[in-house]
Amino acid sequence: MNGKRASGDGSEYALAGAFSHAPEPMVLTRDDGAILHANLAFAELVGLDAAELAGRAWYDLLDGDDAARGARAHARALDGSRTGRIHLRLSPDSARPHLVEVDLRPVPSAGGHAPEPRVVVLLHVLSADDADLRVVGELRTDNSDSVLWSLDLSTGRLRELFGPTPLGDLLAGGERQLEHILERVHPDDIARVRDAMSAAFRGRDYEQRFRVFDRLGDERSLHVRARFVPGRPDRLVGIVDDVTEHVQLVRRLADRRRTEAEHGRLVTELSSKLVSATTVDNVMDLLSEEFLPIFGGINAAALYVEDGLLRTSPGARTRGGNIEQLDGRRADDTDFPMGAVIQDRQPRFFESRAEIISRFPAAVELMRNVSGQAWATVPIFGDGKVALGVWQMTWDRPHHASRDERALMLTFAGLAGQALQRIKAQQAELELADAVQRRMLPRQVASFPDMAIATKYLPSRADWRICGDFYDVIELPDNRVGLLVGDVQGHGVEAAAAMGQIRVAFRAYATNQSDPGVVLGETNRLLTETGEIVFATCGYLVLDRETGVMQAAWAGQPPVVLASKGSYELWEPETGPPLGVLPDTEYAVTTRTLPPGGTLLLCSDGLVESSELPMNEGLALVGEALAEHGEDPEAAAHVLAEMAPAGRGDDIALLITRISEDADAEPGTDPDGANRPVA
Repeated sequence: MNGKRASGDGSEYALAGAFSHAPEPMVLTRDDGAILHANLAFAELVGLDAAELAGRAWYDLLDGDDAARGARAHARALDGSRTGRIHLRLSPDSARPHLVEVDLRPVPSAGGHAPEPRVVVLLHVLSADDADLRVVGELRTDNSDSVLWSLDLSTGRLRELFGPTPLGDLLAGGERQLEHILERVHPDDIARVRDAMSAAFRGRDYEQRFRVFDRLGDERSLHVRARFVPGRPDRLVGIVDDVTEHVQLVRRLADRRRTEAEHGRLVTELSSKLVSATTVDNVMDLLSEEFLPIFGGINAAALYVEDGLLRTSPGARTRGGNIEQLDGRRADDTDFPMGAVIQDRQPRFFESRAEIISRFPAAVELMRNVSGQAWATVPIFGDGKVALGVWQMTWDRPHHASRDERALMLTFAGLAGQALQRIKAQQAELELADAVQRRMLPRQVASFPDMAIATKYLPSRADWRICGDFYDVIELPDNRVGLLVGDVQGHGVEAAAAMGQIRVAFRAYATNQSDPGVVLGETNRLLTETGEIVFATCGYLVLDRETGVMQAAWAGQPPVVLASKGSYELWEPETGPPLGVLPDTEYAVTTRTLPPGGTLLLCSDGLVESSELPMNEGLALVGEALAEHGEDPEAAAHVLAEMAPAGRGDDIALLITRISEDADAEPGTDPDGANRPVA
């Protein structure tokens, strides 16, 4: 061929001429790869003439490792295996190197006899853009968790575009059939993967995240993307990314967020308990028992100062340990950590036994029967300069208290101090607070022709009163009404005055803002910016009188009780921390609908919860009573006041509302025509 006349008839001569003058470089080789004939385009490409090329293996013209790849591809072609097109670097002796796409095709036998095996090698010189794309592809897959792949949609066979990669070998090995590879997909993901693949066979692009088991049996998460490329055959061309580490990181972050959310919920719950504590013993028991999980300690002790001596609660004495050795000790004895902390109001953090003994040698005797290995001792202080008590946390191993732990302990100690201050001032302010409380509550709430509203405030019958519960009914634009019940966590004149301030602030914000969550947030911001430590739980609900739609923002209040004739249910709006605890808190808004004829109750926790009665039991008793008497809010309020399921150890505020079933009723009349006030 190569410019010489071929033997045989004219058709062979025509074929020889076509081979010699074909625009694409090509050679005819023996089974060992030696060149028998090269066309003009090939000779020009490599810069060698026919004599220089004759007998030379074509793959010897390739660069470096590509020569071995070319030899293997040549052997596979002789075996009849489909090699597909491969990209190789051509680097002849005297010509500049080229990136080429090589296609090897065995020459079929002819004439009934078996000639010497031969292979036609066709080359396509890639353009600069093609070369750039190949380099990018190799960089993308080289030593990375990626595979560039192509799927023949007519046969269901896959191949890697730029040769084998570590990830491809780990996922599929030598397997190329799609169905066999899909067998490794996680059972929970296979249906979704197959549905998306079916769409791809119909001409759509493909993108899925799913889990597979690699050849070692390990679970991996993959992100697979592909574009549909029409042709003969149609193909999917795409990329596989191993995103296992990313997925695991996301899961760890999600677990961390859940843990932090649970931690935050616990902090909020205990903060609410602490600021609503009603006795000194209650405050001490909270610090000694319920705060342990937050800090991971094994033991905690809280003592308050009374007449210059350290005192514990009765419950602490029954728990054992060395707390009895501390009870009755002088509070100003600075030879011991607790005395030193009370004296200068500075917290002490000890990371080991050696550290505490070196600083307080006199404490050796107290620690003799104690298993602790690290301690944190902080003052319980109020607004004054004198510590009201001391709180100590113990760990069973050396422990470094982080900055956040120290800040949180001091915050809780501050809340405890405020609770103690309020408790100690309670008796002196009893009568005055009662009077102030009643003056601060609205004498008469707003009334509406299509609603019946009943309110009640019941002071505590205990030897002192909290005097912080409040309610209000606020007329709003667009036939809406704001319903508010709250509880300032304090007692006496201070709590009553704070209640009045909160109620006034609420009313001011509510009349200018339709979103109840914003109203709560603004009131909270006001409390935190005043510089006074005032906390309040409250529930604020905006009711559309025409549609019955209710929007609620909650800050630690009991659930809403919803009742109809003979039945009731509890509605628990999503709640945030008490007002005044955390600045810049955003309160979520929860929505549902109150049907015509439905009755709702907002109440403070004094109605449904006490130390003897869990809130869920108190709410059940109240719900049953409301289901029976809810058609007449005034009668229902009277029944609930007489019941007082949680007793009268706390003051109680309640607000009952009922929407008329007859939307066409005349103002001031009930549905059966009786002229009487409905509010």
